[in-house]
Amino acid sequence: MNALRIIIVTGMPGAGKSEVAQAFHDIGVPVIVMGDVVREETRKRGLDANPANTRKVMLELRKIDGPGAVAQHCLGRLHALESDTIVIEGCRSVAEIDVFDDYADEVITVCVHSSPKVRYARLRDRNRTDAPSTWEIFRERDMREISVGLGGVIALSDVMLINEGTLGDLHTLSKELAAKMT
Repeated sequence: MNALRIIIVTGMPGAGKSEVAQAFHDIGVPVIVMGDVVREETRKRGLDANPANTRKVMLELRKIDGPGAVAQHCLGRLHALESDTIVIEGCRSVAEIDVFDDYADEVITVCVHSSPKVRYARLRDRNRTDAPSTWEIFRERDMREISVGLGGVIALSDVMLINEGTLGDLHTLSKELAAKMT
């Protein structure tokens, strides 16, 4: 296999990470979703993978195995993939980036950024069970994400994709980015 390149897609909740990762997936690039790894670990512990339990498991993993613990759990999935480029969606700390940086030949971090008001509206419009019911709950979630290190990842990103428009606009931007980076 050639040199391994990992493209990390990060951003605050509701910014559009999944849509950007999907654009890479659509052109054949494997995607590992860090949240899926946490949900799987939560289920292994016999717990329902709801937001409260996944948050608890994520924090326990980091307490026991350090701030890069979730990324360490992703390495097994990386070993199984035979691709020169892999996308990791949902990196939340510089320590996680360091884990991938030690593993891969090249790591590029893409941050999807949207303003808080836009993200709040999107999360509410999704109408998922984990959608914040109030602005205060939304802000508390943002602060929790920042407290585990997401702000550092955003600040140190190599590429900033501004997502303040429509879903169609994001699809266009994402396809262009994926084509340019692969």
